[in-house]
Amino acid sequence: MTRTPQILRWGHQALEVEIGVTEDGAARLTHVGLPGRTATERRSWPAPALVEVTAAGHGRAWSGGHLVDTSLGGRLRYRAHQVTRDGDWHVFTVELHDPETGLAAEVTYRSPDGIPVLRSEVTVRNDGETTLHLESVSSLVVGCLAGGPRALDDADLLWAENDWLAECRWQRQPMRLTTPAHGGRVSRTNRRAGFVLNGQGTWSSCGRLPMGGLTDRRTGRTWVWQIEHNGGGWHWECGARDETAYAALFGPTDTHHGWRHPLEPGAEFRTVPVALALGDGHGGGPDEAFAALTRYRRVQRRPHADHQDLPVIFNDYMNCLMGDPTTEKLLPHIDAAAEAGAEYFVIDAGWYDGDNGGWWDSVGAWEPAASRFPGERGIHEVLDRIRERGMVPGLWLEPEVIGVRSPMAKSLPDEAFFRRDGARVTEAGRHHLDLRHPAARAHLDQVVDRLVGEWGVGYLKLDHNIDPGSGTSAHPGETPGAGLLGHNRAHLAWLDGLLDRYPHLVVENCSSGGMRWDHALLSRLQLQSTSDQQNLQLYAPIAASAPTAVTPEQGAVWAYPQPEDSLDEVAFTMANALLGRIHLSGRIPELGPEARALVHEAVAVYKTIRADLPHAVPSWPLGLPAWDDTWIALALRTPAATYLTAWRRPGADATATLRLPQLRDSAAGVDLLYPSANRAVSAWTPETAELSLTLPTAPSAVLLRITPTAPGTP
Repeated sequence: MTRTPQILRWGHQALEVEIGVTEDGAARLTHVGLPGRTATERRSWPAPALVEVTAAGHGRAWSGGHLVDTSLGGRLRYRAHQVTRDGDWHVFTVELHDPETGLAAEVTYRSPDGIPVLRSEVTVRNDGETTLHLESVSSLVVGCLAGGPRALDDADLLWAENDWLAECRWQRQPMRLTTPAHGGRVSRTNRRAGFVLNGQGTWSSCGRLPMGGLTDRRTGRTWVWQIEHNGGGWHWECGARDETAYAALFGPTDTHHGWRHPLEPGAEFRTVPVALALGDGHGGGPDEAFAALTRYRRVQRRPHADHQDLPVIFNDYMNCLMGDPTTEKLLPHIDAAAEAGAEYFVIDAGWYDGDNGGWWDSVGAWEPAASRFPGERGIHEVLDRIRERGMVPGLWLEPEVIGVRSPMAKSLPDEAFFRRDGARVTEAGRHHLDLRHPAARAHLDQVVDRLVGEWGVGYLKLDHNIDPGSGTSAHPGETPGAGLLGHNRAHLAWLDGLLDRYPHLVVENCSSGGMRWDHALLSRLQLQSTSDQQNLQLYAPIAASAPTAVTPEQGAVWAYPQPEDSLDEVAFTMANALLGRIHLSGRIPELGPEARALVHEAVAVYKTIRADLPHAVPSWPLGLPAWDDTWIALALRTPAATYLTAWRRPGADATATLRLPQLRDSAAGVDLLYPSANRAVSAWTPETAELSLTLPTAPSAVLLRITPTAPGTP
C-alpha cells in the first residue's frame, strides 16, 4: 500500500521525538532532542527500523549481492499512533503490523514532564494463525544520535567496567576506533557492526554496567542509556551505518543468551524497558546527561520515605566483624554506633551460622544460631539493645539461594528451583530458587513475615552471591534464557509484594557488592551496595562514580575507620560516604579519642546536608574518575549550593584545578565542611568557573560547600 510520507512529532518542553513514515509505511525514529531545532540540526539521516524483531525462519537474506532485511522487524508497517498523558508522564504509542505473518508491535515511549529522557518498551502480539518463534525483540532502536562524518569523528563511546571490588569504572574511547570509516565492497544494507556489550547470568552488572553512552567531544552533546533489567540477559550495540550513529538496546536474545520465545496465536511478549537521556551540550558534556538520568530515576522509582530521610546506617560487616557476629561482639559496636549518630544497625552475614563458618551450603531456613546468641532471649537480646539505643535493627539475607545441606533443599519441590535438563542447578554448593513457583515465594514470604512482622526488623540487606549460569528450563520447551527472564520478572513482583506489605521497611540491594546494580531493582529498593572494596583509597573512585548508576541518596558507601589508620585516613574513609549514604562500619570501639571525634564530626556534618542530597544532581569537576587517578572529585549541585568532595591520593601534586561550569561568572563563597581541622586552601575564579584546591597531605579528602553570592547559574 502506498501512502503519503509523514512525520509524527511528540514531546514536551524538554524533549522532542520525530518518527518518519515512508510511502510504504516503514517507520523510523529520525529525531530525538530538544524542541525548536533548526532544519540543519533536524536533518533526517538514514535510520534503522523502529523495532527489530527476529524469529526462526524470518532472518535476513542475500539478493543481488546485497544483504536484504527480511526480518520481521523490517516488515513491520505503521498502522496508527496515540498521544496520552499519565500524570506527569507524556506517553506516545505507535502501532505497527506485518499483514503477512500477523505480527503486531506496540512501541510505547514515555517521558517525564520537563526531563529530557525517553523511556521505551515494546509489546509484540501474534495476530496470525501460526506460532512465531521469537529470537530477539529490541526495546529501543535509535539511529539519529550523530549524523555525518564530522560528527562521527568527534564522537566518543562511553561504557562502564564493573568488576568485583572495582565497580563503576567508566571508559571513554573515540567511536572511530570501534567503527572505523571503511571502503571496499561492503553493502550499505549490510548488517550493522559496532561496539557491543552483553550481560549474562543472574548478575545484571557483572563485568559491565547495563549502561552506555555517546558524547560529542566538541559540542558536549551526550546520550546516556540504561537497560532496566535485573538479570544478565541484556545487550546493546552502538555503531555507525551510512555515516549515522545508532544505538540498539535489547533484553535477552538468542544469539547472546540462548533466549527464544514461542509466540503463539493471540499471545503477547513485552520487552524489558530502557531509558535514553540527553545532555545537550552547553559545556556540560556527559554531566548533563547523567543529571537528566538522575532526575528521571527519581520520578520513575517507587516512592519511599527513606529517599528523603537518608538515615545513617551502621553495618557490622566490612572491616569489622566480617560475618562473625555474636552477642558479645555486637554489644560494644551497638553502643559505639549509637554514640556516633547511627540510626539503623544492621547485623550482616553469619547470624544464622551454627557451624563455625560452615554455613555456605546450609543456608535457607534463616533461623538464628543459638551458639552465637546464647541465653534465653537469644538474638532478641541484641535486637532489643539496638532499639534501646534509639536505632532500627536490620538483618542480612540471601533470599534466592538454598544450600544443598539445608533442610529446605528437601522440603521444597524440585519445581521451586532452577533446573536444566530435568536436574536441579547446583552452583558452589547451592541451589537457586525459581520465584515463578508458588512454593518458592511462600517460603520467602514466611521468612520475611517472621523477621519483619514478628521480630520487628526494619531493614533487610538482600545479597546474592552465586551466578547459576544461563538460567532455567524448568517449563516444557523453555530455553534457559527465557526461564531466567521469567524468574527475573517474578523476583521484581515478589519485591513489590514485600514492600506492599511492609511499606516502611528499608531494603538494600547487594550482590557481592555491586554485581546486580540496575534500575529494575533500584526502581523498587531503597539502597544499592556500591562495593565490597576494603581499601579506603581504592574506594574513592567507586564512591565518586556511583551517581552515574544510582541516585546519590541510594548509593551506600562503606566508611570503615580502623584503629591503625592515621587521622587523615579516618577522614578519607568518612569523606568517601558523605555525598551518598553512610554505611558506617569498622572497629569504632577501638578508635582513639581524636579518630572517634572525626567519625562523630562526619556523621554530624552529614546530617546537616542530607536534606539537600535527594534534590541534587551530580557532576565531575575533574571528569569521570579513572581507577588510578590521583585527584578525584564529585560535586552535587542544588539551586542554592554545590557540595564537592575532593580526594588526593598518594603521587598527586598538592594542588588541583577543579572546573564547575554551571557556576561561571558567579562570585561564590567556599566553606570547608569536613574535616574542620584540615589545612585545605581554596581559591575561586568566577570568570573561568575554576576552583584551585590545595590539600597539603596525601591521602586526604575534604567536603566543601560552594555557595553563589552573585548572579550566575547555580
